[in-house]
This record gives sequence, structure tokens and C-alpha cells, in this order.
Amino acid sequence: MGENKSGETTSVVSYLDSTLESADVAEQIVMAAARELGFREDEQYRIGMAVRESVVNAVVHGNCYSRYKKVQLTVSKYPDRLLVVVADEGKGFDPKSLPDPLAQENLLNQSGRGIFLIRAFVDELEIRRREPAGTEFRLVKYLDRKLDSTGMVPREGERQ
Repeated sequence: MGENKSGETTSVVSYLDSTLESADVAEQIVMAAARELGFREDEQYRIGMAVRESVVNAVVHGNCYSRYKKVQLTVSKYPDRLLVVVADEGKGFDPKSLPDPLAQENLLNQSGRGIFLIRAFVDELEIRRREPAGTEFRLVKYLDRKLDSTGMVPREGERQ
């Protein structure tokens, strides 16, 4: 991705294999884009972790490690934000059907926290079904957002 001095949007689309190594590749691509846009180093790592979790979900739960299916990674740089779209070719799912990872009965589960973590690391997360198949995660991180005392972006209506 080239430097975006003109204020225009630049986007790059990558098709990744359904392997866990693709999470490393995606993380590096997105962290480079975040660095180019001017995100602080700690924000770059948060964005990278959110994308890593999204790709792992796409590989494991969406594409079920199928060598015949790809994970589509789209990274779009805007003057004020970074938009990352991670899409798989799986059956899709309803995010409302996921158990609460903070519920007492789920605290010791080995998995089930990925979407919870993604939400904590980005400003916006939209999950939707794709047609004819698959799931798409749209992650948005804005530049120059004020962080709370824990280093997280307060949600609307919360104190800053």
C-alpha cells in the first residue's frame, strides 16, 4: 500500500490459504498499513491482534482448514481510519448465538473469546453473512481517538 498523501482511499485485497500461518501474514499486512497511517505502536498491536483473531476464526470455524477455500483480506486506508474486512467461504453463523465469554460457566473454556477481544481492540465491528456462503468481519479503527485509563476506546455513552 502506497502512502496516502492526497486524502484518497487506498485498498489492497489478498487471498490467503486456510491455514493458521495466514493469521501471521494478515497481521503483518495490517500492522504495516496501520504504521503507514500513523497509528501509535500500541494501537498497531491492538489492530494486529484483532485481525489475527478474525483470520483464525475464518480459517478454523469458517473454512474448517479447507485447502479449497480462501480467506479474503481487504485493507482500506482512509485519511481518518483503517478498515479491514476478513471474509471466509464457510457456512456462516449468527453472532447472537455465541455464548457470553464472561459468563461463569464459560470462564474456563479454552476458546470462545475471539470476538470479545476483537470488539475490545477496534472502534467498530460488524459481522454479517455473505451470499451465497461465508461470514464477513468488518473492523474499523479510527485515528486520534481518545483512550480511557485502561488504554481502550470508550464506547458511546461511556465517560472519557
